[in-house]
Amino acid sequence: MISPRRAWLLCTLLFCATALSFLDRQVLSVLAPRITEEFAMSNTAYSRVVFAFVLSYTVMFALGGRVLDALGTRLGLALAVGFWSVASVVHAFTTGPWSLGAARFFLGIGEGPCFPAATKGAVEWSEPRRRALAVGFANGGSAFGAVIAPPLTVWCTAAFGWRGAFAFAGLLGFAWLVAWSLAFRGVPKSAPAPTGRPRVTFRSLLARPAVRRLLVARFCFDPVFYFYMFWIPQYLSRERGLSLAEIGSLTWIPFLALGLSNIGAGRVSDLLVARGWAPRRARMTLMLGAALITPASWLASLAGTPGIAIGLMALLLFAHGIWIANYITLIGDTVAPEEVGTAVGLTGTCGGIAGMISSLSVGAIVDHFSFGPVFVVSALLYPLAWIVLRTGQPSVQPSHV
Repeated sequence: MISPRRAWLLCTLLFCATALSFLDRQVLSVLAPRITEEFAMSNTAYSRVVFAFVLSYTVMFALGGRVLDALGTRLGLALAVGFWSVASVVHAFTTGPWSLGAARFFLGIGEGPCFPAATKGAVEWSEPRRRALAVGFANGGSAFGAVIAPPLTVWCTAAFGWRGAFAFAGLLGFAWLVAWSLAFRGVPKSAPAPTGRPRVTFRSLLARPAVRRLLVARFCFDPVFYFYMFWIPQYLSRERGLSLAEIGSLTWIPFLALGLSNIGAGRVSDLLVARGWAPRRARMTLMLGAALITPASWLASLAGTPGIAIGLMALLLFAHGIWIANYITLIGDTVAPEEVGTAVGLTGTCGGIAGMISSLSVGAIVDHFSFGPVFVVSALLYPLAWIVLRTGQPSVQPSHV
């Protein structure tokens, strides 16, 4: 049995793992203007490199979640972080679009299991009354990884070149592995397997209408976040005329808003439940508020200055933080604890499929038109996802909540 103190130490390391996952993937986003110029890549070619990551990430989100439910968070996450850290270092040796795409593909394989692991660990190790806070905290590291990625990448590039920035990010992953191993000192290697429950399968989860609604909702809203992850530096460079240094000094701001709201929203959700709200009602109410804020994405493309545009992007990601903290917790409310990794993985795969489609579409749209249409569509997807989740709301909560 893990003590509350040890549980929060492990949740802190889950926070660091999700931070590293976003740091490693954001290095390319920040450096995209420079690398696309050096490799003579169009936006369409860059979209294919992004597609390579999203493809493997999408597949491994589901498979990785399934493996995590079999191996456990301790071993499964260690293997994932080790693999993606090696892949991050490999980026330093790429020589063109094809090798860069291959490196991104292997990075996606490693990073796919990360968020199923973070959610599974937070659900397993936290008290039920603090579940949303623990899940929001563990997953909230992603935002802080994205916060430090722009200035850290710009600094590493100035000191060691853009290849050194990728190598440095990989070395941070190896340091995390040491801390993860030390944190489990004195903890048994495996917990007793749960009894009296059927084996977790994709088919058993997909048979449930509530799970299917979660999958469709993620298909709707994930393209917005993929766009913000991979295309904002390109947008600021191409349509706002910002330099690499200016991009590094500004693009951390929206992700800071994301991180703060991610953790804060989990706490607010727990407080509502403590005051007698049904867990689903608490999650859905906060998600509705977030969905009503997301049209700020469209206004960002119309802003008169880069500063106002960044502020509106920050508002969108602030709303996303509220949304994703409650959405992920809603998964934990809907399925049994031993199913969480597989369920989160399935939803991530659905979102990744949408991300693959949208990533290829964004490149073609930008090359032929501008970023404007992408921002317009982004403004509509969270309200659509909320409607999907609200349809067919169950009258009772799952027995394990």
